Amino acid sequence: MNPCVTRQELERFRSAIVARVGLHFDESKLSFLEEVLRRRVSRLDRSSAAYLAELEDDAPRAELTALAEELTVGETYFFRHNDQFRALAEFALPDRMRARATARTLNLMSAGCASGEEAYSIAIVARETVTDPSWNVVVQAVDLNRSVLQKAEKARYSAWALRETPPPIKEKWFRRDGRELALDEQLRRTVHFKQANLASDDSALWQPGVYDVVFCRNVLMYFAPDQMRATIARIAASLAPGGYLFLGHAETLRGVSDDFDLHHAHDAFYYRRKDEPRPAKSLRPYVKVESAVAPALLPGLATTAWMDAIRHASERITRLVPAHGKSTSPPQRAATWQLATALDLLRAERFDEALAYICNGPPQSRDDPDVLLVKALLLVQAGQSIAAEEACQQLLLIDGLNAGAHYVLALCRECAGEPERAMEHDRLAAHLDPAFAMPRLHSGLLARQAGDHKAARSDLAQALVLLQREDVSRVLLFGGGFSRDALVALCQSAVSKCGDRL
Repeated sequence: MNPCVTRQELERFRSAIVARVGLHFDESKLSFLEEVLRRRVSRLDRSSAAYLAELEDDAPRAELTALAEELTVGETYFFRHNDQFRALAEFALPDRMRARATARTLNLMSAGCASGEEAYSIAIVARETVTDPSWNVVVQAVDLNRSVLQKAEKARYSAWALRETPPPIKEKWFRRDGRELALDEQLRRTVHFKQANLASDDSALWQPGVYDVVFCRNVLMYFAPDQMRATIARIAASLAPGGYLFLGHAETLRGVSDDFDLHHAHDAFYYRRKDEPRPAKSLRPYVKVESAVAPALLPGLATTAWMDAIRHASERITRLVPAHGKSTSPPQRAATWQLATALDLLRAERFDEALAYICNGPPQSRDDPDVLLVKALLLVQAGQSIAAEEACQQLLLIDGLNAGAHYVLALCRECAGEPERAMEHDRLAAHLDPAFAMPRLHSGLLARQAGDHKAARSDLAQALVLLQREDVSRVLLFGGGFSRDALVALCQSAVSKCGDRL
């Protein structure tokens, strides 16, 4: 480490960035932070100690802006992750138009807008969707980086920035100007740019209930946990009841907020603010899978919300099931009913006895989410897919966005001869718990059966990696009687049948 910057100063700099800008950098980024600190100190001709003291106390806005330019990446392009823009056009905007039918005004936001491609993409979708000229549509675009905002306000872009833009949209809303493409002037006036810090409580920016849709993609992933929760709380308060939030593909509200319901359409996950606050003890969240053909709630999906349910259930089952060895002797009957007895029967591959034990449990056990999950798994293994689906629906109504329940529903849909619906549930399970191997394996097998070898190889490759570190209790529960090694072998065999090897 350069002697001009001590480790203590670097830690102070990292902490100050979290506090003032909201960005978090892990150990792998320390050398980058050191270079930034050295550049700022040199540019301002200050000592490290003096610079850090001012930054920790009350740094001028100009310095926070300069830091944002150093620390953030502004490269993006129009219609990035177009599946979310399709969901915006087909579901979010029509829903908000119904809600705003009297006021006839829609307020949309691009939070962390960078050089404006996302904000203008939102504006284009809105103009294409809201064709009635009596409607007023405004897009508020926010970023801390002043230099990218200046570029955004010019609304002039290279052909590379429009590489994912459909040709008809490009022809309608852009005109060639030398080597650049200039955005339609009327559309440009729809977007209002503002320099602001998303990590700060700006009362003018976050007015209660003002926004109908907020895009905040690939921003929260850089925030420290406290700043992330605070930012989401501000967004939730500023969204109208029923308003929509779009996050980046790698971002989730799991364990962050219970103010939103999860929706799914066009392979995109997005959130809708709950119409009314629910009691703190209520875990009745909501997953809605949208269909471009028939935008309705698909059977088998119930109201749910992510409250780390699968993690808690897995931890509980891990405590109940020994991590090593396989029992060959009959389990001892407990003096009182307990889930551990059913799990022992499951480990001994006495599935019928385990199911009978679960079904004959005391009344207080019948609404226990862990009991319902084990029951659903045993039912589907016994070929009782309708009863298994009912148990999953009951579980989802009680215990949030349970990834295990959606995986079992995928098995049920496969049994019903509906592989596409099965894959929807697999995708939900994988989104809700990215470390869960079995949905990846199952969707890969379904894709191979459908002849989609590219998708199959992708899912099976991910499943193979996840299986290596899958928790032993989840292998026991979800593995269908197969050991980890057997599941790995199954995965490798399926890949070879796709004409490739891993």
